[in-house]
Amino acid sequence: MNCLETRGEDLLLRIHVQPGAKSSAVAGRHGNAVKIRLRARPVEGAANAALCASLGLSRRQVALLRGETARDKVIAIHAPGSAARALLQEWTQDSSPATENP
Repeated sequence: MNCLETRGEDLLLRIHVQPGAKSSAVAGRHGNAVKIRLRARPVEGAANAALCASLGLSRRQVALLRGETARDKVIAIHAPGSAARALLQEWTQDSSPATENP
Protein backbone atom coordinates (compact mmCIF):
# COMPACT_ATOMS: atom_id res chain seq x y z
CA MET A 1 0.00 0.00 0.00
CA ASN A 2 1.22 3.49 -0.84
CA CYS A 3 0.95 6.29 1.72
CA LEU A 4 -2.40 7.32 0.26
CA GLU A 5 -4.94 5.21 -1.59
CA THR A 6 -8.46 5.85 -2.80
CA ARG A 7 -11.17 3.28 -2.07
CA GLY A 8 -14.54 4.49 -3.31
CA GLU A 9 -15.36 7.70 -1.42
CA ASP A 10 -12.72 6.94 1.22
CA LEU A 11 -9.02 7.62 1.41
CA LEU A 12 -6.68 5.22 3.19
CA LEU A 13 -3.64 6.86 4.76
CA ARG A 14 -0.63 5.05 6.20
CA ILE A 15 1.02 7.08 8.94
CA HIS A 16 3.81 6.81 11.46
CA VAL A 17 2.98 8.77 14.62
CA GLN A 18 5.46 10.23 17.08
CA PRO A 19 3.40 11.10 20.18
CA GLY A 20 4.77 13.34 22.91
CA ALA A 21 6.71 15.53 20.48
CA LYS A 22 7.68 19.10 21.30
CA SER A 23 5.18 20.36 18.72
CA SER A 24 2.64 18.88 16.31
CA ALA A 25 3.68 18.81 12.66
CA VAL A 26 3.98 16.68 9.56
CA ALA A 27 7.60 15.57 9.35
CA GLY A 28 7.78 14.17 5.81
CA ARG A 29 7.99 10.50 4.94
CA HIS A 30 8.91 7.54 7.09
CA GLY A 31 9.42 4.57 4.81
CA ASN A 32 6.05 3.98 3.13
CA ALA A 33 4.13 6.26 5.51
CA VAL A 34 3.68 9.92 6.38
CA LYS A 35 5.39 10.81 9.66
CA ILE A 36 3.30 12.98 11.95
CA ARG A 37 4.63 14.40 15.19
CA LEU A 38 1.94 14.97 17.82
CA ARG A 39 2.31 16.99 20.97
CA ALA A 40 -0.35 14.83 22.66
CA ARG A 41 0.80 11.94 24.82
CA PRO A 42 -0.31 8.39 23.99
CA VAL A 43 -2.65 8.21 26.99
CA GLU A 44 -6.31 7.18 26.78
CA GLY A 45 -6.53 7.86 23.05
CA ALA A 46 -5.33 11.48 23.29
CA ALA A 47 -2.81 11.05 20.46
CA ASN A 48 -5.44 9.46 18.19
CA ALA A 49 -7.83 12.36 18.92
CA ALA A 50 -5.05 14.87 18.19
CA LEU A 51 -4.36 13.09 14.93
CA CYS A 52 -7.97 13.62 13.79
CA ALA A 53 -7.77 17.27 14.78
CA SER A 54 -4.52 17.74 12.85
CA LEU A 55 -6.28 16.50 9.73
CA GLY A 56 -9.11 18.99 10.26
CA LEU A 57 -11.65 16.17 10.27
CA SER A 58 -14.35 15.08 12.67
CA ARG A 59 -13.88 11.82 14.55
CA ARG A 60 -16.87 10.45 12.61
CA GLN A 61 -14.95 10.83 9.33
CA VAL A 62 -11.88 8.93 10.55
CA ALA A 63 -11.75 5.19 11.20
CA LEU A 64 -8.63 3.59 12.58
CA LEU A 65 -8.14 0.38 10.61
CA ARG A 66 -4.83 -0.76 12.11
CA GLY A 67 -2.53 0.30 14.92
CA GLU A 68 -4.70 1.62 17.74
CA THR A 69 -1.82 1.39 20.22
CA ALA A 70 1.04 1.29 17.72
CA ARG A 71 3.00 4.09 16.08
CA ASP A 72 2.32 2.70 12.61
CA LYS A 73 -1.33 3.20 11.74
CA VAL A 74 -3.67 2.91 8.78
CA ILE A 75 -6.68 5.20 8.84
CA ALA A 76 -9.67 5.48 6.56
CA ILE A 77 -11.01 8.95 5.91
CA HIS A 78 -14.64 8.90 4.85
CA ALA A 79 -15.70 11.43 2.21
CA PRO A 80 -12.95 14.01 2.76
CA GLY A 81 -13.59 17.43 1.29
CA SER A 82 -11.43 18.91 -1.42
CA ALA A 83 -9.32 20.85 1.11
CA ALA A 84 -8.53 17.68 3.09
CA ARG A 85 -7.72 15.80 -0.14
CA ALA A 86 -5.35 18.57 -1.23
CA LEU A 87 -3.64 18.60 2.17
CA LEU A 88 -3.19 14.84 2.16
CA GLN A 89 -1.82 14.92 -1.40
CA GLU A 90 0.68 17.57 -0.30
CA TRP A 91 1.76 15.46 2.68
CA THR A 92 2.26 12.32 0.62
CA GLN A 93 4.09 14.13 -2.21
CA ASP A 94 6.52 15.82 0.20
CA SER A 95 9.94 16.14 -1.38
CA SER A 96 11.80 16.11 1.95
CA PRO A 97 14.20 13.21 2.46
CA ALA A 98 12.62 9.95 3.47
CA THR A 99 13.26 8.73 7.00
CA GLU A 100 14.34 5.13 7.12
CA ASN A 101 12.77 2.69 9.54
CA PRO A 102 15.21 1.89 12.37
